[in-house]
Amino acid sequence: LTPRQGLHSGLMIVQYTAASLVSENKVLAHPASADSIPTSANQEDHVSMGTTSARHARQVVEHAQWVVALELLCAAQGLDLRAPLAPAPGTGAARAAIRTVVPALDGDRALQADLRAVHALVVGGGVVRAAEAAVGALR
Repeated sequence: LTPRQGLHSGLMIVQYTAASLVSENKVLAHPASADSIPTSANQEDHVSMGTTSARHARQVVEHAQWVVALELLCAAQGLDLRAPLAPAPGTGAARAAIRTVVPALDGDRALQADLRAVHALVVGGGVVRAAEAAVGALR
């Protein structure tokens, strides 16, 4: 997703990052209860691991938010590269919201600030609000 192929990698690393987070979520989805071990000098043979499960669930949600941000960054870039074709109103509004915090990628650059900005937009609900403003409530 770059206007200058060859020497520019575009958003290739973003794809690797998203794939890594999704893969880690698969590991975190492993039932913590399957790892129960005897405790208290073998007086207790089952521990629920509820706290571990809750921590894993929270991490999965955080990873999912990052993956959505990464995918939205890629989608906005893809839409930019398809100009002058115009997306549907909701999609265009979401892209416009992203472009208020991150410029289009015209060459390789460090993407940390871009990713953080889009992530904040996702977590804060800005992308959804922009789309809903264009098309009405999303379900």
